Amino acid sequence: MKVIVIGGGIIGLSAAWYLRESGHEVTVIDKTDMRNNCSYGNAGYVCPSHFIPLATPGIVKQGFKWMMNPQSPFYVQPRFSRSLIDWGLKFMRSATPEHVERSAVPLRDIAILSQQLYEDWKNLPGFGFAYEHKGLLELFQTAAAAEHAQHTVAKAHALGLLDTQLLDQAAVQRMEPQTKVNAIGAVYFKCDAHLYPNKLMQQLIAGLESRGVRLVTGQEVTGFEHSAGKIRRLKTGSAVYEADAVVVASGSWTRELAAEMDIRIPLIPGRGYSLTLEDAPYRINHPAVLVEGRVALTPMDGNKIRFGGTMEITSTKTPPRMNRVAGILRAVERFYPEFRIPMPSIDKVWYGYRPCSADGLPYIGRTKRWNNVVMATGHAMLGLSLGPATGKLVSEVLNEQTLSMDIAPFDPGRFDR
Repeated sequence: MKVIVIGGGIIGLSAAWYLRESGHEVTVIDKTDMRNNCSYGNAGYVCPSHFIPLATPGIVKQGFKWMMNPQSPFYVQPRFSRSLIDWGLKFMRSATPEHVERSAVPLRDIAILSQQLYEDWKNLPGFGFAYEHKGLLELFQTAAAAEHAQHTVAKAHALGLLDTQLLDQAAVQRMEPQTKVNAIGAVYFKCDAHLYPNKLMQQLIAGLESRGVRLVTGQEVTGFEHSAGKIRRLKTGSAVYEADAVVVASGSWTRELAAEMDIRIPLIPGRGYSLTLEDAPYRINHPAVLVEGRVALTPMDGNKIRFGGTMEITSTKTPPRMNRVAGILRAVERFYPEFRIPMPSIDKVWYGYRPCSADGLPYIGRTKRWNNVVMATGHAMLGLSLGPATGKLVSEVLNEQTLSMDIAPFDPGRFDR
C-alpha cells in the first residue's frame, strides 16, 4: 500500500516508522526541511505524569487574568478570528471535572505505551538519543499549589502504574545538591523519562531513509483529488502523489489542511519558546516543571540545560515576542536563585507552534469524510512524549489490526457528534 504522511515532526515520522515496518511504501511530505520543528525545541519529556488535559476547570478563569499580560505564562493575542472563537467556545465547554476524569486513563495509557516504545528504540542500532529514566520534579512555592500537588499524587496512585511521591523542601534539596532550589516541595514523578530531541529526530530521519522511506522536503500539500470516498492524489506546488492511504500529521497547520478535504478539526497553534545552554556553570540532576511559573527545564545530553515554556495563542505569522523569553528566565531565577542567565539574542532562541485541540486530547483515527485518511495531530505540548505510540496506533488503524489501546477518546470527529 502507498501511504503518504503529511508532516515531518515526531508524530509523522513515528507513523512512517511503523508503517514501513509493517511493509508499506511510505512517503513523508513536509513544507520545511524537517530540521527545526516543534519536535526539536521541546523539553524532551517522556511523561506518563501528564495525565491531566490542557482543558481543566479554572484554566479559563486564569487565562482571562493572564491574557492581557504579554509576559504571562498563558497569553492570547487579541484578534478577531472565527476559528479561534470556535475553538475557545469548545475549549470552555470541555474544561470540566468530568472531562478531566474521563481523560486521565487514555492519556496515561498512550503515554505508557509510548515510553515502552522509546525503551525499544534506544536499543536499536544507530539510536542513542540520551534517553534517561530519572523521573521529573514538579516544584511548587505556594500553599495552594501544595494542596493541588496532594490531589495530583492521590490521583496518580489511584490510576496505578505511575510511581509518584510527594517531597518536602528538604527532600527536594537533597535531590539537587549542586544548586539551591527555592521551593516548599515537589511532586516526584518517578515514572517519567527524558531525552535529547535533536538527536532523536536526526537519528529517526536517518533510520527512515536507510529503511527506504521517501522524505520529501520543501513541498507544501496544496490540494487533493478524490473518488469513491477516498483521497486518491495529493498535490504540491511541483508534483502529484498517488495515495492508497493518507496520514495527516501536519501539526499546527492541520486545521487549514483538513479544510481542503472538507474536514473540520477544532485546532489552533500555541506558540512556545525555549533556550538551550551548553557547558553552563549550573547543574541540575532532574528535569523539573515550575508550577507557578509554568516553565520546564531539562538537563540534556550530558552538558546541556534547556529552559522552555509559555503558551501563546497567536497567528503563525506573528513575529516572536522576546518578552516571553524574559518571563521564562525570571521564573527560572525565582526557583533556582543561583542561576543568572543573561537575556539571549533572538538567534539563540527557538520557538515553534504546538497543535492544540479543543479539549486537550489528541486527534487520532480515521476520518468520517474519507475512509483512507487517518488524523494524527492535536498533541499540544505532548507531541514528543506521545509520538511513538501515536505512530504505532496509526499503523494499527491502517492495517486494521487489534489496537494497542482504546482510541475512542481521541476520535477526530468527536466535536461533530
